[in-house]
Order: sequence, then C-alpha cells, then structure tokens
Amino acid sequence: MARHLVLGNGKFLVNLDRNCFIRDIYFPFVGQLNHTGGNPCRFGIWCGGKFAWLDDPSWRIELGYIENSLVTNVTARNEELGLELSVNDGIHQRECIYLKRINVRNLTGEEKDVRLFFHQDLMIDDSEVGDTAAFFPGNRTVFHYKRSSYFMFNGRSPGGGIFQFSTGIKRFHAAEGTWRDAEDGELMGNAIAQGSVDSTISLRAEVPGEGESTFYYWMSVGADLEEVKRLDQYVLESHPEKLLSRIVIYWNHWLAKADAQFGDLPDSVVRLYKHSLLIVRTQIDERGAIVAAADTDILQYNRDHYSYMWPRDGALIADALSLAGYHGTIAPFFEFCNRALSPEGYLYHKYNPDGTVGSSWHPYVVQGSPRLPIQEDETALVLYALWKDYERHGEIELPQALYPTLVRKAASFMCEFIEPSLGLPLPSYDLWEERFGIWTYTAASVYGGLMAASYFADLFGDYERSDRYRSAAERMKAGLLEHLWDEESGRFARGLVQRDGHWVKDMTLESSLFGLFEFGVLPADDDRVAGTMKAIEDGLAVRTETGGIARYTNDCYFKQSDDVQRVPGNPWIICTLWAANFQIETAKTTEDLKRPKATLENVTRHTLQGGNLPEQLHPLDGSPLSVAPLTWSHATYVSTVCKYVRKREQLAAADPKQSQELKEDSDSGS
Repeated sequence: MARHLVLGNGKFLVNLDRNCFIRDIYFPFVGQLNHTGGNPCRFGIWCGGKFAWLDDPSWRIELGYIENSLVTNVTARNEELGLELSVNDGIHQRECIYLKRINVRNLTGEEKDVRLFFHQDLMIDDSEVGDTAAFFPGNRTVFHYKRSSYFMFNGRSPGGGIFQFSTGIKRFHAAEGTWRDAEDGELMGNAIAQGSVDSTISLRAEVPGEGESTFYYWMSVGADLEEVKRLDQYVLESHPEKLLSRIVIYWNHWLAKADAQFGDLPDSVVRLYKHSLLIVRTQIDERGAIVAAADTDILQYNRDHYSYMWPRDGALIADALSLAGYHGTIAPFFEFCNRALSPEGYLYHKYNPDGTVGSSWHPYVVQGSPRLPIQEDETALVLYALWKDYERHGEIELPQALYPTLVRKAASFMCEFIEPSLGLPLPSYDLWEERFGIWTYTAASVYGGLMAASYFADLFGDYERSDRYRSAAERMKAGLLEHLWDEESGRFARGLVQRDGHWVKDMTLESSLFGLFEFGVLPADDDRVAGTMKAIEDGLAVRTETGGIARYTNDCYFKQSDDVQRVPGNPWIICTLWAANFQIETAKTTEDLKRPKATLENVTRHTLQGGNLPEQLHPLDGSPLSVAPLTWSHATYVSTVCKYVRKREQLAAADPKQSQELKEDSDSGS
C-alpha cells in the first residue's frame, strides 16, 4: 500500500506505484475525484515476440527523481527482452499535462522491433458508469470523457505517432479490458466504447543493436474536448523533451528558498528535506486545501480514504512550510479555513478539497445526548499556525483580512467552549479521532490558539478582545496544570474522561503530550515537561531494529505485534520526530544534538524507494504501513530539520568556541 512516485501542480495530481503504473489521477482538485479509482493504468513492452508489463518479475526497477525536482528518474532493465528503459515522468508546472519520456536501450547487437503499450483504465468522476473512450481522427489521439472531465492520450516515437489503438469494455461480465488485447503485440483498433471502458495505445520504433530510441507519451486533461485538443497541440508544438526540461528548471527554482546552510547534516538528510518540501507541495490544492494523503489503496480497509483536508494536519503542515520560508504557498490554506468555518466559529472534522464537509464517524448524539462532533484542536491550531507565520514573515495583509471573520469568530468559540468546573475545553474528540473527552493535547492547542488570537488583537489595537482571549488562555493553562498533571507518576495525563459522573485521569502514555511545550503552555525545560517526555521516550520506544516512537501504549491501528512491552505500537514518523524536536529544544550544547541528528538519519533509511515517507512502519521489518506518502510525515521532517539547523546556529552564536568548531564541521562537510 504505497505510492512511490507523486507528481502534481496544485490542480492536477498523478500517483505512480512501484511498477511505474499510474494508479491515481486527481482533477480538477488535488485529492478529489480520482479518475482511476486506484486501478492500475499499465505500461508494457512487446519485443521479439515476447511481451511484459512492468509488473512482470523479469524487470529490475530502480525508482527515483531527478534531484531537486518533481520529474521522476526511473531505470527498468529486462534481460529476457534485452532492453533497458530510462523513464522520466512529470506534470507541467502550469497546465494539466502529464508527460512521460522513455529512452529504450537495446542491450543486444541485433536490431529490435520495439512496441510500447500504454493502458488507460479510467473511472471518470470516481465512477465507471457512463464513460466513453474513443479514437479521435482529427489529431490521431484516444480520449475518454464524461460530463466536464476529458482525458486525451497521445505519443510520439521515431516511428511516428500512435501506431495502434483499441477501446473496449472492462470489468463487466467476462471482459478484462483492452490491456489483454495488447499482450500479443497487436491492438484490434476498436474505435469507441461506452460504459465501463478502457483503452490502450501503442508506439513503435526499430531500435538498432546496442543503440537507443526515445518514445514520448502524454495525457492532457481539461473540461471539454476543445481544451484537451489545445493542450495536446501545445505539447506537439513545444516538444515534450523541452517541456520536461522546463519542469525540472521550475522546481529547481521553487526549491531555491531551501538552499540554506545545513551545518553538519549529511547529504541524505538534506536530500530528504528538499524532497519532502516537493512532496508536500504536490498535496496542496491551489485553492487552499492541504490533503493528508492521496494513496487510495487504503480503500480496501474501510471504503474511505485520506484524501481530505483535516484542519489539524493542514495547520501543522502549513506551519512547517512557513518555517521553511514558503509563506506564499500556504496563504490559501488560511483563506480556505476562513471560508470553511462554521457560523458558530469551529471547524468540522475534515473537508473535501472543494471546501465541502467531508465524511465523518463522529456522532451528533450518543445515548440520547447531543454531542458536538468536532476535534477542537483543529480550530485552535489554525490560529496558532497563522500567528507563527506572521511572526516569522511579518506579512500583515493576510491576518488583517482574516481577523474579523476567522480569528475573532474562532477565538470567541474557544472562549465559550469551556467546562466551567475545570477551566478546560469541553469534551471533544482527540487528535487521533478515536475517543471523546478532555485531552491534554487539545487543551494545549487551545491555549496556543487563544494566545495567538490575543497577539492578533493587540496587533490591530483591539485591546478589550485581547484581554479576553489572554484571560481565557491563562485560565486554560491553570486548569491544565491543576487537573492534568499527575504528581504520583511525575508526568501529565493523556486527558480526562467521565466515569460515573466524575472526571478521572486517563493515564495512557501518549506521544502527543509534546504539545505542552510546542504550543507554549510550558517551556521545554520545565521539570514537568521533561518528566513527561522522558516517560514517552522510555515507554513508547519501539525496542526493535526499526526503532522509533509509537503513538500511545497498545495502539491497535494496523497492529503488528502483541508484545506491548517491546512494541507498544507501530512507530509513526511524526511521533518519532516529536521526540527529536524535544531533544532539539532542550539541547544546551552541540553534543546534545547528536540524538536528534541520528533520528533524522534513521528516518531517511525508512523511505520508500523513490524517497516518500509512510504514515507508520512495521515494527519488525521497517516496511511501510498505512498510506504513503503521508503529507504530515514529510512536513514534520521539514520542521525538524529547520529546528535542528536553527538550534545549532543559536548554540554557535552563544559560544564562540563552538562557533569555530561548527564552522570547521560545515567546511569539512561532516
């Protein structure tokens, strides 16, 4: 379950799997309307009477990207066919065009008749009912359409344009699809099919012995036939080779902000940092939604997916990009939240990329009692991230525009959504969306959100509201210290839950307690925070070669081991990095930074081939679990690298001797 290669431009997103098969096509919103339904669009070769799709075991495939870009760099070698492929895939930085370049190298001394086959298995608008696939003679292309979604496919080789094509019925009665028709090296040429349909096209060239030939394949996507015809003509006139080069150049320039001094961090960490920035960018819709993950293989588990915008994930991802210097990239996220905010001032569980409310499992009534189906941290963290962005970049226009409609409304809700007997937030769902109660993480985030609102009110001269927000935040902090600190265990509780009409502490060890220092409730070096984080490092450490930190004790989500003492839960990338962030925050010398540096290096060893990070890892073999890539994982990596570099610089500035040693380390590339 993973997407090894991800390409996008803010309105068009394409995911490929380990076999270089297209698995997800999202348009016109990133993460909404998957026009393949996760089904593979195959890519294969016929040569010398033999045929092999790229999922055939005879292929040895190495996946990657051209450095500092969103253009793939893939090598596939097949000794049985006597061929080696060099493949580059990219999405145009502005237009909805997917491009594929395949350089075919003949490993033998004999000339070969080589035919490349590209299979299009679409479920337009998330349904395979009522699709049409047809050959269009005007430009000799194949196109699929339904309503206002059109997909046109074309290609070029030294032998010319499309060599053969076919359209047909798939997954209906005994019909498997036109990809089966391709396996004899010939396509029957059926010109149109309607309903549940697919298509296949082929390109052909004679590849000289020990020589090479280059093939190009592309897909144009638009709202009508005229638009996709225009885009197809644009590719032909510009030439796909030049367009792919321009894509590389664009992303090189986009990453220019990331060309900072990385001190003693090794190349592997820097590469993953830059790659993470690019992957996060692919998951951001140009209208503001930041999608959690677009890997639809998760559908096989619960018939739902991660292709939503959770305001929590979005806020923390936006904060990471802001820390890295990408204010302009995240501004639409806050505008999205402003539009999505309920009249009462809170944000719902999650949203579709078009701004509509997403599916949810939070009930409105439990045992006859009404319940607000929210996670309050999601509202609070948006204000927290907005303030942090202003604090870093000083761009006042965005918060000024959002102050009356987002900041004030959300802060007013948080001031009122309080349990008066405790001074803590009223019960809501936790950040893992699993349980209902009053949670330390939620209380910490609300404190951070209210303080952010107070700072904004001061900024705009709204002093009465500032006092109100600050007072509510201080009451929240006092309630948190009084009711959620546990003296006996020397750490904070996960939260409070109701039992027999009384609030009792939930003492489950929980990694999200890092929020106590992250959102400013207490400094990281406070003894209570230190005790809590030590308990997390000791009690949630996965004691296998994989290592890492679990979410909480006895986490059952994708559970792989019943040995809770050794494996309290699967290691999550974000939880592992939270522990590293605490180590960075409390470091007094550069020696103290060795542990978080080792964590960053270890994370690089657990990427998928191609560089993408999953949500969690198998605790025994380190393989990816759940979705990949997870946007939150990549964003947290970005944030941790930024914090590491800045802390190292601060330590150097405070100690001239260390400053000279660090300069020598950087100069030597250690």
